[in-house]
Amino acid sequence: MSRVLIIGCGGVASVAISKCCMVSDVFEEICIASRTKSKCDALAEKLRPVTKTKITTAQVNADSVEELVSLINEYKPDLVMNIALPYQDLTIMDACLECNVNYMDTANYEPENTDDPEWRAKYEKRCEEKGFSAYFDYSWQWAYKKKFEDKGLTALLGCGFDPGVTQAYCAYAKKHIFDEIDTIDILDCNGGDHGYAFATNFNPEINLREVSAPGSYWEDGHWIEIPAMSIKREYEFDKVGKKDMYLLHHEEIESLALNIPEVKRIRFFMTFGQSYLDHMRCLEDVGMLNTTPIMYEGREIVPIQFLKALLPDPASLGPRTKGKTNIGCIFTGRKDGVEKKWYIYNVCDHEECYKEVGSQAISYTTGVPAMCGALMMLKGLWIKPGVFTVEEMDPDPFLEALDKYGLPRSVSDNPDLVE
Repeated sequence: MSRVLIIGCGGVASVAISKCCMVSDVFEEICIASRTKSKCDALAEKLRPVTKTKITTAQVNADSVEELVSLINEYKPDLVMNIALPYQDLTIMDACLECNVNYMDTANYEPENTDDPEWRAKYEKRCEEKGFSAYFDYSWQWAYKKKFEDKGLTALLGCGFDPGVTQAYCAYAKKHIFDEIDTIDILDCNGGDHGYAFATNFNPEINLREVSAPGSYWEDGHWIEIPAMSIKREYEFDKVGKKDMYLLHHEEIESLALNIPEVKRIRFFMTFGQSYLDHMRCLEDVGMLNTTPIMYEGREIVPIQFLKALLPDPASLGPRTKGKTNIGCIFTGRKDGVEKKWYIYNVCDHEECYKEVGSQAISYTTGVPAMCGALMMLKGLWIKPGVFTVEEMDPDPFLEALDKYGLPRSVSDNPDLVE
């Protein structure tokens, strides 16, 4: 019997929970917990008539280690799935260590308060030593490696699509397609249209922080940082068409550079429409993307959190969104001394996702891998002491699960390369 505690009940979590309930022979019992228990209760009521999985719910403040420990000790799960905010990664990891339970998440840690002196000192040291200035990186969670090893526990980091599936694609390419990989380009294309002038496809605060940060990529053993949105390319995406894409910093570059050390260059590109970029630049220019609190009419507010309250809830985009996503990795390298190139990717349809689980494809492409990663851990296929990213695990059973549960692979052995 497997018992899983799932922390979070937003758009991605709702997809992951729905998919867990489709695999009741493994996810026999789940507890859905979040700060707002009514959301958990509503999802549980929706799913109970269509699943054999036993569903319970709980209220928890994931910023509080004490509350998390109390809930984990009461429920006694085999695995904690963190599908809350990346701000809460460390408190949930601390609670898992105290309660001796395995852990997984979908995005690496970043701080909510970027003015915290302790975090700021370590951040500035990292910027100087590594050469990139994005707020999010793996260092805070990698520091837990020995703690999880000593406890004989597994912590799986970033098991969404990117990060997550993209790293599994890289591990698969290294295992089966190439002897040596020279370059990796990760391409994330959302060809969907939700009809709003401006909205984000996942948590606005996290999304806008990511997009507005300076871009960076790995080349010849070091980071190269560039101004935000300063490298643009055009690419023809299967089932989507020609789209503009921009080079961003993204967390999986950091772990891939470590775990596939022969790679000479790793880049990440994401597509954006001109309307999105115009709105974002305007908001940035007037200070609405700032994370530093300001005083307004006698109370303290954080501009980007206020903006989040004004924007459409990403979970509400499902019934409005049409079109497809296309996310994958293009590789160059050698096999048996012969130069080759290869592209592995997934195409996902927004409307089909909504028909299945009531979600748009952005949440779907993150929630399904979260369930499949948990499946790997509960089956014992991805269990070993320590802290790991997805490319450090066997990609074969994971990719087979993705094929089965909604994110099948497509492959091209002669793709167009990105300039």
